[in-house]
Amino acid sequence: MTAPAVKSWCLALLSCSMLLSPAVTAYSADSDKGRRKVVHVLEDDTGAVIVQTAPGKVITHRGGTITLPCRYHHEPESVDPDRIRIKWTKVTDEFQFEDVFVALGRQQRTFGLYRGRVELEQAGPGDASIIIHNVTLQDYGRYECEVTNDMEDDTGFVNLDLEGVVFPYYPRLGRYKLNYHEAEDTCKQQDAILASHAQLHKAWRDGLDWCNAGWLEDGSVQYPISHPRDQCGRKDTPAGVRNYGYRHKEDERYDAFCFTSKLNGQVYFLKRFKKVNYAEAVKACQRDGAAVAKVGQLYAAWKFQLLDRCDAGWVDDGSVRYPIVNPRARCGGSEPGVRTSASLIKSSASMGSTASGRIQAAPKPSPHRLQFQTPHHSPGVFEDAVAQHY
Repeated sequence: MTAPAVKSWCLALLSCSMLLSPAVTAYSADSDKGRRKVVHVLEDDTGAVIVQTAPGKVITHRGGTITLPCRYHHEPESVDPDRIRIKWTKVTDEFQFEDVFVALGRQQRTFGLYRGRVELEQAGPGDASIIIHNVTLQDYGRYECEVTNDMEDDTGFVNLDLEGVVFPYYPRLGRYKLNYHEAEDTCKQQDAILASHAQLHKAWRDGLDWCNAGWLEDGSVQYPISHPRDQCGRKDTPAGVRNYGYRHKEDERYDAFCFTSKLNGQVYFLKRFKKVNYAEAVKACQRDGAAVAKVGQLYAAWKFQLLDRCDAGWVDDGSVRYPIVNPRARCGGSEPGVRTSASLIKSSASMGSTASGRIQAAPKPSPHRLQFQTPHHSPGVFEDAVAQHY
């Protein structure tokens, strides 16, 4: 019996000069794009520092540039600006904070992974806003702006959101094999992070339907159901995001819900004259100046590059997948999504790859339900590859 044909998907990273987008100002979740948020600063007669940040959230994507707005007012106005301290921290847990940026007069310092990427906006008196360049997946979250004038201080909060896509993930060993820390590492290995409840809820509103429970970044275990059925918590229960609550991070095992955002590169299908196994797909992508794409990168390409191809190819975790924007009968179903056609033994299975400039035009994916096929093991399978250039 002839083995199924598989190529490989490769990932091409663009040059650093193309990583940063033009500066993006702050927007609320419901505001029109391009409309700058007006932040009103309140005053009182106490002489205290009063801080106000943008309500709602500001939105950008990985690789972009974003302003986190924060303004302050103090009485009397003759206070020496060199005695004003501005401090930004990221809220990492309910009572835990990570230092991001601090300024006292003309002295400024950034911390950790924010070094070289954060600066004051300096748009005039009373402006404590910061600009974050080359935004990463890890930048997603809630930030605190604190302004201190001698013994008086006040704080405000800004939520930084990312445009992206949530995808369910389980390893090749099977479902419900990951504790929390393994789920966190698994998402990182596939160019993603554990999704938040807000991200999963948005994905559910957009049509994500998945019957297996998975870890989220806060340590809870949930799963989204758009089409209630008996196999997924009873047919007579309403659609929604089902929640198992907070689970034991070391002992309990589930799948993972990962989140990724726009790529700083391009995924493409690398087709060769013959089918290749996984090791050959890795070498083929390397010879093309690329690398086999990770699962998160393929999802990002599907959403942001509108990558649409009916040919399956190797990806980094040894699975075989293909992205569909325009559903058609011969390509696995009536819904858009990233299909998983096989989970194969790397040494004995063969497939192909994806190359730049071979993307079919397609309309932007609208609210959708991600579709997956049950993986199967098949020795002696040859496919193409999915690649990303460096």
